[in-house]
Amino acid sequence: MVASSPVVVVTGANGLVGTAVCRALVDRSAQVRAVVRRAGSAPALDGVTEHVGEFADPDLAREVTGGADAVVTTIHPMGSPREVQHRVGVEGTAALARIARDAGVPRLVHVSTAGVYDRSPGLGDVAEDGALLPEGSGDYPDTKNAADRALAQVGGLTTVLVRPPAILGPGDTSVWNTLRPREVRSGERRANPAMTWAWVHVEDLAAFLADLATGAVATADDPERGPVAGATTPVVVAGEPATWRDYLGTVTDAPGVAPEWTDEPAWTGQLLADRARRWGWTPRVGLAQAMDELRRDLTARA
Repeated sequence: MVASSPVVVVTGANGLVGTAVCRALVDRSAQVRAVVRRAGSAPALDGVTEHVGEFADPDLAREVTGGADAVVTTIHPMGSPREVQHRVGVEGTAALARIARDAGVPRLVHVSTAGVYDRSPGLGDVAEDGALLPEGSGDYPDTKNAADRALAQVGGLTTVLVRPPAILGPGDTSVWNTLRPREVRSGERRANPAMTWAWVHVEDLAAFLADLATGAVATADDPERGPVAGATTPVVVAGEPATWRDYLGTVTDAPGVAPEWTDEPAWTGQLLADRARRWGWTPRVGLAQAMDELRRDLTARA
């Protein structure tokens, strides 16, 4: 366990996930060093101190990691050119991890993605030991997989690779509450209604990240009981089962347009979060509540 008032560094602290993590950490009496690129954009919360700059800049990284108990990394420039994703998401995250390790930070919690897993039609349920997508599957999964591999090579840290699927939650930068619905309104609304749509609410994800960072989830010598001390441990987080009928049906209902259902082969397995639950994680937001929130958010934006 870490100190009763742990010091936690959060990169991307003004993003959808980063902001929620800061709130969850403050709720746990942590002192948060919030790293952002734009002054004045960190959450205005008691216990949160803003640090402005590039998270992988050696001087800034040494400044924020000195005396810290944990680092939570949330940054990956999804949608940017591949070279930017690699430089920031892979090289930058690994550089920060090495500096944190050298500063004596014991734990690093990295927001990876369930998008690294192969979820081809016909495959069954997927857990942490599921097959990863091969190189060449796309800029985002390729660079996220590369980031995970790079972190695994940084010794001397207890590293947790948290792998969420679609992250729900209101916000201007939210992919699934804002960006994808915008594409739907533009006409991109084709999907097999039976295809699995794995998801997690940002507040439940943030609670888990905060528990990991503050030591509420203790290390163990078995990854089924907790992060392995001094090693790299992946863990999947996902809410209750859902399909594209649930998500796309909700998103199209708000603007009053019809989804275009297809029947092509699709993955219908489940993303298993049994390991996270064995570590003590219990999601609080159910599918009905999440879809109601999404519907209200979309209606307010209409």
